[in-house]
Amino acid sequence: MTTDQPAALTRTLPAPRSAPVQAAVPGPDRAPRSGFLAKAFGITAVLSAAGSGLGLLRDLLLARYFGASQGTDAFLVAWTVPETAAPLLIEDAMSFLMVPAFALALVLREEDPDAPDPVRHLVRATLPWLLLALSGLALVAALGAPQLVELLAPGLPDPGLAVVCTRITAITVLPFGVAGYLAAALRAHHGFTAPAAIYVAYNLGILALLFGFHGLLGVRSAALGVAFGSLLMAGLLVGPFLRRLRAGQTGRGRRGRNALVLMPPALLPVAAFTLTRQSQVFVERYLGSALPPGTISHLNYAAKVSQLAMTAGILICTVTFPLVARALAAGDLTAARDRVEKDLGQAAAVVLLGTAFLMACAPSVVSLLFQRGAFGPQDTAATAAVIRVYSFGLPAQALTGVMIRPYFSLRPVVRRAGDPRAEDGGRRLLDWYPLAAMLLGLGVTVAVGLLATPRFGALGLAAGNAAGITTTSVLLLRGLVLRGIPLRLPRVLGGHARLVVTAAGATALGAAAAGLAADPLFSTLVGGLTVVLAFGVVGTGLGAREVRGPVLAAARALGRRPLRRTSPGPRRPGTPLTALSSVADPMGSAGEALDPPTAADEGKFPDGQ
Repeated sequence: MTTDQPAALTRTLPAPRSAPVQAAVPGPDRAPRSGFLAKAFGITAVLSAAGSGLGLLRDLLLARYFGASQGTDAFLVAWTVPETAAPLLIEDAMSFLMVPAFALALVLREEDPDAPDPVRHLVRATLPWLLLALSGLALVAALGAPQLVELLAPGLPDPGLAVVCTRITAITVLPFGVAGYLAAALRAHHGFTAPAAIYVAYNLGILALLFGFHGLLGVRSAALGVAFGSLLMAGLLVGPFLRRLRAGQTGRGRRGRNALVLMPPALLPVAAFTLTRQSQVFVERYLGSALPPGTISHLNYAAKVSQLAMTAGILICTVTFPLVARALAAGDLTAARDRVEKDLGQAAAVVLLGTAFLMACAPSVVSLLFQRGAFGPQDTAATAAVIRVYSFGLPAQALTGVMIRPYFSLRPVVRRAGDPRAEDGGRRLLDWYPLAAMLLGLGVTVAVGLLATPRFGALGLAAGNAAGITTTSVLLLRGLVLRGIPLRLPRVLGGHARLVVTAAGATALGAAAAGLAADPLFSTLVGGLTVVLAFGVVGTGLGAREVRGPVLAAARALGRRPLRRTSPGPRRPGTPLTALSSVADPMGSAGEALDPPTAADEGKFPDGQ
């Protein structure tokens, strides 16, 4: 594998096609195939929820120990380093690059099982260079900490503490990158358990040092915890990755006539897009540093709570992304389109439900979570107001995360040497379309922030964030069609319109119910239950498929007595024993699915997972 001249690795893929080729699938395989995404999503959701819960506990402890003060502002400026590195090196850029690359290598492995393993070749060609680059970036971030703090928050009254914390958190660049690379490889292999658990390990590391040393080291304990937690993340994935790598084919037959070529230029638009997207945080920190002390902390706490809803929606495409990548690697645009449309609708439904809950119950949620210790009622009111403004941008945040994955999958970091599309100048120009969309959105963020901040303070910054990401989301929706994924825009937009109306109705009813109680816990429970019920009823009435399907399924499940089976029953003639074992234990001994579906298979289930 080379970066300039084709180096033969294995046989090329079949020519791209626009419609899936139906393969004969044995009947017994249908159950585990159709249930794979639900099981994978369940594992990912549980572990991600655990990680998010620990992250929330981390923020609660920060609020309890240090409140919203100059110290927390200094730490949050330093946290910009891991906050930037995490999307760039774990979930976003690294995933956009490496999941399609590993998916292509796996498709090539299936095409020629006797050839040397293309997955191992991919690892040898990319991992050493990645480690070298990450080490250099970590060193540069540590040495340039004073200049970085001055650039990010020139208004800080005490930049010295922020510099110390920044040098500590710079360590995270290397383990974050390793964790992102290994997680992408495992997800491409349909292994979701270990990647979903990395944030559990990360936050446990932070909590351990925060609990033990907050009195002795102050906010420096949180910075040390961030560095320690990042090392735990990478360490958790090494074992599963090595097992997958050793389990690959060891064929030593002839190499294919065509080549798998590494394309370093594909890194640039992905990295530039991710950094530009993260620049929204830079804008907030920069403008917020000139506002009263504690403003940056209010924005941070509001963002952490608001993003819980967005994260739930992104989990859907985290699980389905390898399917889309494999479909695109094989040229199956129809199956990829069906899956992307489904992801857009399901992610929008989940995020809008969360948005309705936050808008209706923000004051009681913030009071319940944060109002204790150094975090007082004024901090609660300020944070709740920011959450409500932030929430207007949450659907766009989630949809941007869904759309950018298939967009970059069409031109991964590796390609087949004989692919004529790779030399198309127009296609290469389109690689930069997401960056242009993000730059326009960032321009909106800056403009709204500059105009609104003098009068509205933190609310103006939040409004700029929501307006900017919404602009980007609209442009990316158009970009997917230009890229070659034939989305049916009237169908997509009509479904989203029904979901928005549903969320508006649920918000109004939930806010009215939450206002009936003064106790934060009771108000949150009543308001939240009202939002969920109203969302289900209104969405079903409006015919929103993403709401109507689960509601009717739940009604059918409640309307019949469940059947109980104490044994798998007799084996049907012609049913392979392996198929029966996958039905009895669909997640296998290691918690990962034995028989995942293809994107074409998934496209046959139009009502969801």
